[in-house]
Amino acid sequence: MTPLPKCSAPAERALQAAYIDTLEQLATYTKQEIAALHGVGPSVLLVLESALHEQGLRFTDSEKNS
Repeated sequence: MTPLPKCSAPAERALQAAYIDTLEQLATYTKQEIAALHGVGPSVLLVLESALHEQGLRFTDSEKNS
């Protein structure tokens, strides 16, 4: 399991609150779902997307059915 890259404190808190602490978990969400988290802005999305890409991962295309 690959840990998330260093992000801003608000973004880290938002991801922790959503129980996302690895890139593999992050890849199960859409970009829009992550962008909707309070504290996650465009610059954080770029960092996360880049980290996913480096590991051969990407955001999913299908939204979760909660």
